[in-house]
Amino acid sequence: MQRTGASPRAAKALLRASLEVDARPILPLVHAPTLVLHRRDVHFIPIEHARYLAEHIPDAKLVELPGADLSLMWETRELALDVIEEFLTGVRHVPPPRRVLATVLFTDIVGSTQRASRLRDRRWRQLLDHHDQLAAHLVEEASGRLVKTTGDGILATFDGPGRGIGCAAALRDELGGLALQLRAGLHIGEVELRDGDVGGVAVHIAARVMEAAMPGEILASRTVRDLVVGSDIVLEDRGMQPLKGVEGSWQLYAVAQL
Repeated sequence: MQRTGASPRAAKALLRASLEVDARPILPLVHAPTLVLHRRDVHFIPIEHARYLAEHIPDAKLVELPGADLSLMWETRELALDVIEEFLTGVRHVPPPRRVLATVLFTDIVGSTQRASRLRDRRWRQLLDHHDQLAAHLVEEASGRLVKTTGDGILATFDGPGRGIGCAAALRDELGGLALQLRAGLHIGEVELRDGDVGGVAVHIAARVMEAAMPGEILASRTVRDLVVGSDIVLEDRGMQPLKGVEGSWQLYAVAQL
């Protein structure tokens, strides 16, 4: 790009002009807020030039960036943009959190394999498409986030347990009209955000809680129960139960009334 950007004569003239520029006499006259950015290991223009500028421009701010590339647009450009944004707005850019507290909901259609065998591929696919559309609508209606569909179920997160329970119950009732039985599991904990997906122990526990549910049942961990105390949601104790792959026994509760 540089070779085709100018003829050799023009490039020589441009380089000569750049090397002969001396801005020192006018630096004290600069009164606008000034940010000086320079990479520490650039050899063509040493970091001392940037330090001189910052020292002789009134109230200038110098940020020494890592790297050796003269251009700010290649190495660590996100860092350079963050520094510029903070300088212009006065607000430091905070990266989005990688871990958040969430209510995790897993659902599953009971006996889906047998049902698919009876209905054949085309009809079963139509039912699954209807399930996915309905689930997406109900999750959105409950102000949740549909993380993904799981073939015959969903993984969704909510900012509160009541919304998650209400969504699970609505999906169960709607699918009941199609002669499909749903089971669901809910747990609350920190989840790790992974490029549109979620992970972590809380997600694993919610999946295991769902696996412990009977057909048509919505099970919740004790953490969920403790956070809905005082609401209109009634939960029935299902006792201490082991969860596959999770240490110890867990007290589970079934949603009896909303």
